[in-house]
Amino acid sequence: MSTVIDSGLASIDAAAAPLSVRLLGTDAADRARWDAFVNACPEATFFHRAGWQRVIEAAFGHRTYFYLAERDGRIEGVLPLARIRSRLFGDALIALPFCVYGGIAAQTQEARTALDAEAIKLAQALNTGHLEYRNFTAAQPDDAAWLTKDLYATFRKAIGPDDEANLNAIPRKQRAMVRKGIKLGLAGAVDDDVERFFTAYASSVHRLGTPVFPKRYFALLQQEFGADCEVRVITQNGKLVAGVLSFFFRDEVLPYYGGGLPIARDVAGNDFMYWNLMQAAAARACRLFDFGRSKRGTGAFDFKKNWGFTAQPLPYAYRLIRSQDLPDVNPLNPKYRLFIRLWQMLPLALANALGPHIVKDLG
Repeated sequence: MSTVIDSGLASIDAAAAPLSVRLLGTDAADRARWDAFVNACPEATFFHRAGWQRVIEAAFGHRTYFYLAERDGRIEGVLPLARIRSRLFGDALIALPFCVYGGIAAQTQEARTALDAEAIKLAQALNTGHLEYRNFTAAQPDDAAWLTKDLYATFRKAIGPDDEANLNAIPRKQRAMVRKGIKLGLAGAVDDDVERFFTAYASSVHRLGTPVFPKRYFALLQQEFGADCEVRVITQNGKLVAGVLSFFFRDEVLPYYGGGLPIARDVAGNDFMYWNLMQAAAARACRLFDFGRSKRGTGAFDFKKNWGFTAQPLPYAYRLIRSQDLPDVNPLNPKYRLFIRLWQMLPLALANALGPHIVKDLG
């Protein structure tokens, strides 16, 4: 009898324990608890993982604030934040820069409210331009102070264990491009380093007029996330055609950074690359292919729609602190058109040298 009563009282005490919010610690045990929560929380994504803190700090030098809400030693919510301060692109506190998803991941409303209050308090103390949550779903507080804009969409689609069924699910014209790559003898392989991938990726973003990330950033991703960060290259007769760096999370695969050499267009290199990744992911028991974020009105947006993926709006949320207007740092902004054209004219070696100094502040 007394054992049952004691157990009941313990449960009552645990339920009544106060919720507290603190920063993630530096010890391995704290980070493991964070990642265990992320893996189990339905709202959480790969971009909520603790490893992003070390990557962002080491690759770009930005200050991070990874908050967790816990009760009686149990985590109920997390919010990874990083601040980017730039004379060119403004001052923002973001969950999370360099990531397409973010914001608060929580199991209780109390944890969500507490984390949101802590983030607003921090943004005000820093006197930053704005606070930004890169929500995957509309989970921000129902508060008029939070603003949104319809700019980004993501593309996600179920895949199965059968290659033929996955191939037939691709619309006819795009499927023909995949078959062209197969017919031309393209082949995929996983690399242990980022060298060949970076060559293809840097060439691709330069043609688009976009500053390139430092090679060290990709190496840090591979180092931090291990088997959950795969570098895949596509070759023809042993010669590099394209490359993609992908993340694996639960039963999802996320091709995140990809690009090809000029020859890729002639041999359907990018089409084959994503098909080759889809095959490998299906064999790895992945059941969802996440094609990632694209801006409306771009070629990447149309490319993903042509694969039979449906656009899913991303309800990013912005809370203005010092700024008067919503941020508009994207290639579609007319004021960046001249910069893009000039960047495309730079020699590739010079663009690769200068790019990392600019892109670190884009987030």
